[in-house]
Amino acid sequence: MGQWIRLTADDGHTLDAYQAEPKGTARGGLVLFQEIFGVNAHIRSVCDGFAEDGYRVVAPALFDRVTRGVELGYGPEAIAEGRKHRGALGWDAPLLDARAAFALARTAGKVGAIGYCWGGSLAFLSAARLDGVSAAVCYYGGQIVGFASEVTRCPVMMHFGARDALIPPADVESITRAQPGASVFVYDADHGFSCDARASFDGPAASLARTRTLALLAENLG
Repeated sequence: MGQWIRLTADDGHTLDAYQAEPKGTARGGLVLFQEIFGVNAHIRSVCDGFAEDGYRVVAPALFDRVTRGVELGYGPEAIAEGRKHRGALGWDAPLLDARAAFALARTAGKVGAIGYCWGGSLAFLSAARLDGVSAAVCYYGGQIVGFASEVTRCPVMMHFGARDALIPPADVESITRAQPGASVFVYDADHGFSCDARASFDGPAASLARTRTLALLAENLG
């Protein structure tokens, strides 16, 4: 089990973060970016899982700049609220908070970024805009297409669902063309297929994506 801690970004903003520690010496560090539902119970369980794999994991509560303590479910009202918070933040402020999370994670060794949905796009931007990120994994990042021409600084892996109504196949094709060095995988699954708290969860796809993710992390972090 992890614990809640407090981080301070370069602009002085303080935010909560969930930190999960491995048993024994860490193989490296991970910054895990939330979906639009906050650092909820599911995201915390994902952090705990990667900690069991040997990584120090830090999940910054990015919505703290708008409203503190946001933990949402997955119904229509929660989706609307999460999108409202996401829209109020833009992209620069979350990356400020990400830098604080990476600084902590980096004390465990090389660091990687991993994110889901909105967080998948933030993981991609971390690979493109932040120094010292050794690998990035992006799960169904719907906004990546808008930044696909940016030059990434580390190995990047992306996971998409072929039946994802939120991310058209044309967007995935555009991303793949713009990022020829990235590993892009498409599964016969829907949006959110890796989240076992959602109806769209797909066990086989989630398992395969996780296996591939761990291989990338082991190769680039330790």
